[in-house]
Amino acid sequence: MPAGRFVPLLEVDAPDGTPVVFAVGRTTVAFLDDGDVEVDLERAICLGTLDGRACFAIAVDHDEHVGAVPLMGLWGQVDDVVWTVAGRAVQLVEWERTHRYCGRCATPTEPSAGERARRCPACGLLAFPRLAPAIIVLVERDDGQALLARGVTFPIPMYSCLAGFVEPGETLEEAVHREVREEVGIEVDDVRYWASQPWPFPHSLMLGFNARYAGGDLVLDEREIVDARWYAHDDLPNIPPGMSIARRLIDDWVARRQA
Repeated sequence: MPAGRFVPLLEVDAPDGTPVVFAVGRTTVAFLDDGDVEVDLERAICLGTLDGRACFAIAVDHDEHVGAVPLMGLWGQVDDVVWTVAGRAVQLVEWERTHRYCGRCATPTEPSAGERARRCPACGLLAFPRLAPAIIVLVERDDGQALLARGVTFPIPMYSCLAGFVEPGETLEEAVHREVREEVGIEVDDVRYWASQPWPFPHSLMLGFNARYAGGDLVLDEREIVDARWYAHDDLPNIPPGMSIARRLIDDWVARRQA
């Protein structure tokens, strides 16, 4: 199984040797990496090269491939780079599935030459892969504690950073202020960008920030937040797994507090 550098590309010449293929079903993805894999280049989506090997995604109408698992379940079974590319495969296959017809005139769409887009041959509307930018922020207090919250959608009791989607006409920093205010009722300042992460559930781009508590009492939006508390770095609740930028933000804060 390859594990190395991924180079995103729109096209790759007919591959020499065995390609890397992700078979994307309705709810699962299977990693295919053996000499018997045959890729129909006419219908495959080129992802780029992975460790120097051509890399493709193919859509399948079932979830019966050997090794097929939900994308979340693939975490830990493959290298981090491979998992990220699998997320790219899932997003691009789902984009093609949901953009087969023009959203303006309902004409069947076609691939747009030279770019990652689907074009309507009737009205010319271009549809690019959908990305939903979302901020995620770790808020710290001057006493060294950080704010962690449990969302209503979390399947298990777990505490994470506050997060939310960016609204139209809003800067990323404005989104941080608004989401924190809406979800827990406090004000923040010193908002600083930290890092980003593709998050293919289903098509988000997570933009991580640090911020400093500036005032107010915790007043929870119970439609979104079950609980929120201030925690010390050495007394943490159950926190997200290592695949997420939330965990990386928390680990960075813990490392800074321990230094």
